[in-house]
Amino acid sequence: MYHFSAALKINNAHNNYGANAYLANEILNASPQKLLLKVYDFAIAQCKNKNLEKTNKALAELINALRFDDDNSYEISIGLKRLYEYCQDQMRNRNYDIVLRILTELRETWNKVFVSMES
Repeated sequence: MYHFSAALKINNAHNNYGANAYLANEILNASPQKLLLKVYDFAIAQCKNKNLEKTNKALAELINALRFDDDNSYEISIGLKRLYEYCQDQMRNRNYDIVLRILTELRETWNKVFVSMES
């Protein structure tokens, strides 16, 4: 459903002061599932801070990571893309509560899926 590039992993490992070695290592060694949750965490935190630019950047990363080449995930990816684009529009309209609710629910759902896969 999702694929994350090495560039995404490295870009997320940097902050305004340069690379934090611990964070960079954690991200570079993260499973795709953990990385997805980290992007959600970042998007949620930025939405809470009402940071339009960073929230929409995280949403763009989620969109770019969707897989449309697999028949099994194509329809879900289309639905998620529309939902993420809706969130981007709502951020531009300053409807932070709507975006926060959607992102939080999606993160919780993905987390439940990943936990059930481990069982």
